Amino acid sequence: MWMGIDVGTGATRALLVDAQGRVAASFTAVHEDIRMERPLWAEQRPENWWDAARIAIRGALAEAGVSGAHARGVRGIGLSGQMHGLVILDEANAVIRPALIWCDQRSQPQVDAINRTVGRENVLKYTANPVLTGFTLPKLLWVRDNEPRNFERVRHLLLPKDYLRYQLTGEYATEVSDASGTSLFDVVARRWSCDMMDALGLDRAILPACYESSEVTGRITRAAAEATGLAEGTPVVGGGGDQASSAVGNGIVEPGIVSCTLGTSGVVFAHMEKVAYEPAGRVHTFCHAVRDKWHVMGVTQGAGLSLQWFRNQLAPGAEYDGLTAEAASASAGAQGLFWLPYLMGERTPHLDATARGGWIGLTARHTRADLIRAVIEGVSYSQLDCLDIIEELGVAVESVRVSGGGARSPFWRRLLADIFNKKVVTLETQEGSAYGAALLALAGSGEYGSVPEVCRAAIREVDSLEPRPAEAAYYAKAHQVYQAIYPALKPVYDQIANLDAS
Repeated sequence: MWMGIDVGTGATRALLVDAQGRVAASFTAVHEDIRMERPLWAEQRPENWWDAARIAIRGALAEAGVSGAHARGVRGIGLSGQMHGLVILDEANAVIRPALIWCDQRSQPQVDAINRTVGRENVLKYTANPVLTGFTLPKLLWVRDNEPRNFERVRHLLLPKDYLRYQLTGEYATEVSDASGTSLFDVVARRWSCDMMDALGLDRAILPACYESSEVTGRITRAAAEATGLAEGTPVVGGGGDQASSAVGNGIVEPGIVSCTLGTSGVVFAHMEKVAYEPAGRVHTFCHAVRDKWHVMGVTQGAGLSLQWFRNQLAPGAEYDGLTAEAASASAGAQGLFWLPYLMGERTPHLDATARGGWIGLTARHTRADLIRAVIEGVSYSQLDCLDIIEELGVAVESVRVSGGGARSPFWRRLLADIFNKKVVTLETQEGSAYGAALLALAGSGEYGSVPEVCRAAIREVDSLEPRPAEAAYYAKAHQVYQAIYPALKPVYDQIANLDAS
């Protein structure tokens, strides 16, 4: 068997697959709540990820009946995790401060400083992407500017899943897909960007070694074996950032297929044989978890987060299935109500950390069902923004494979088919990033010759939905209204940001 471990935002999940990629066991351990001490701040304790990982690993091993002496039946491990988070260790390998995670938006002053110091054109030249508040580099500079004593202690910089790698193997290492989201990585050459580090006066020595995603990066240490129940010496491959790993789990490893993953964030993801990037940086071009391939993706910061926020704040105790059933009872378009999913700023297509969420068009006629339906439609419109830009880059989109928590809803899948005006496909296995990490372990252990070969053997389509012409035509018009709202509100967002700063 082979194991995949995913450090998500809300939980860490471990699963085991057999040689045909079928899931044999899985276990999830929930994290502590995100710390949000101020608006747009978001932190988590890396130590809590490790606590959750130990629980999840032991749980999956026990469910599969391979604990104890039988743990040697696990032949390889792949890692996945939330991208962009800043984990910094001191000389004694202790975590210096809680990690600033992917949705933390506090670092706009540092983004501005990078663009002044390095130059926007040089940033694109060095990394193939604009620098964003969500990425790792501006988070590091925020620590330098605001917590100089903590910054002086920094000896190692790691990404969330790679903190688990350190705990499991003792190695400071990452891989190309996750490194691509740091603003410190040369995506074209698939190596760290010395130009970016040197231009900002940063010590190159803090960067971990970088591998391809299916390469072996280390082996389980004796201490980690005792902590997790895994066998000492088990190889651990590079793995991937959560989106690249999820794409592997969805088979987005060859041209012609696109995925839409609706988790806390929402991501539209496409494979690329050759590197290309969007000049305005509205979508990200990163190294893929497939050797010598790339991918392009658009990101909605507050996708599933929007529905989660609604449930937590306005419908405590409600089940998601109940909320989507209620939304289905409302009419298409929610009586002219629109939801802007900018609860944590936005990436695609606006690149605006100051954007705010909300309903537009609310009247006394609207019901709670309309509110929920508008949330789901608004997130879907935002994902369509991503898909449109990817198609503008010349990516052929024959169908969209959907996964993640939102895609478990038949109502939301039907809505996506109509709003995208594309065939929407569901896969037999919808385990997401942890599953993709396990498939990378299968490739890295030599069981298969390549990642595409693994995916062709393991991934099976089980259902598809064609768009309905009348509904697709309606949503095309409604999407134009949705797209007009952000430009109209942008000056107001700036005024709100100024109020917050005063």
